[in-house]
Amino acid sequence: MSSTSAVKSLSLGAAFLGELEHEAATTRKILERLPDDKFDWKPHERSMSFSRLAVHTAEMFGWIKSILETPGLDFATMDYKPFEPKSSAELLEFFEKNISEAADALRSAADETLAGNWTMQNGETVYFTKPKSEVLRMDCLNHIIHHRGQLSVYLRLNEIPVPEIYGPSADEGQM
Repeated sequence: MSSTSAVKSLSLGAAFLGELEHEAATTRKILERLPDDKFDWKPHERSMSFSRLAVHTAEMFGWIKSILETPGLDFATMDYKPFEPKSSAELLEFFEKNISEAADALRSAADETLAGNWTMQNGETVYFTKPKSEVLRMDCLNHIIHHRGQLSVYLRLNEIPVPEIYGPSADEGQM
């Protein structure tokens, strides 16, 4: 048997699942450090509060299931109310639920599903239509990473140790 025939083909869902698990573990380290007494803290008047940014980051993991299971999102027809946790424990519970649902959706996603299109619109205004795999990467996972970076700055500005993210931080590990 040749070495290439021994290599099992990895589905797109499985590839995204590995990335999801890695990013979720890193995000969890950030969210676990959000103190209840800092929920309303903002670095600037135009910035999101610590809790709003953390909730937004946690809720984006829930987008994965929706992207995989729907043809798109129409802001004109949705009734969105952001989750408002009363504590960091509630925030983490919300986050873990979203991770679990996202992982389940990725495990069962066929490559054909990920190749299919997904549309974001507001009524007649279409913002984009692109393959679900691209939406997952560009508009979901990269977006999560962006906001997680902002949260790490919020930690730093509040003298809360920043965990290792893609390597050691000045607060943990070897620098």
